[in-house]
Amino acid sequence: MAKTLEMSFSTVDGKTAKVSIDNPIEPVDPVAVAAAMDAIVAANVFYTAGGDFAGRVGARVIERNVADVVLG
Repeated sequence: MAKTLEMSFSTVDGKTAKVSIDNPIEPVDPVAVAAAMDAIVAANVFYTAGGDFAGRVGARVIERNVADVVLG
C-alpha cells in the first residue's frame, strides 16, 4: 500500500495548490503537519500559477492499493 500526505494551500490569487509527500511517518501528527505547513507558507519557498502560498487549507493521507496484472 502506497501512502501519500497531501497538503493543500490557498494562493494569493484565491486558488488552491497542493504539495505531496510520499510515505509519510505514521501515525501522521496533525499538530506537526500544521506547523510544517505554516513554515512552508512563512518561508515562501513555492510559487505557482496562482501566485505565492497564502495559507493552509487542509491535509489528508491518501492510501492506494496497486496490483500488477501479469500478462502471459
